[in-house]
Amino acid sequence: MSKKTDRADVLPGTLDMLILKTLTITPMHGYGIAQHIQQVSREAIQVEEGSLYPSLQRMQVKGWLTSEWSQSPTGRRARYYRLTAAGKKQLGAEVADFRKAIEAIQRVIQAV
Repeated sequence: MSKKTDRADVLPGTLDMLILKTLTITPMHGYGIAQHIQQVSREAIQVEEGSLYPSLQRMQVKGWLTSEWSQSPTGRRARYYRLTAAGKKQLGAEVADFRKAIEAIQRVIQAV
């Protein structure tokens, strides 16, 4: 029997969308991205390091993000990620696909 928790893993296929959306605010380092998603979701979504950093790397290879090393507010060296024009376009496509999926799921749930 599984125990229900208040936290959820990121739904498959949504991590890129959440990262891209977060980076529309300002460039951020990986930890900042994870913290923002957790805070905005009211602690419901936890982004694990093992998922976050491979996604950031993959999106950078695809040209959706750029990055540069800089100093964080705590004085540590951190890689800051920035959304590119291609990333903004991809975010629009991902949000549209996500909305279509949510509508389809709602139709199934509401079916009699």
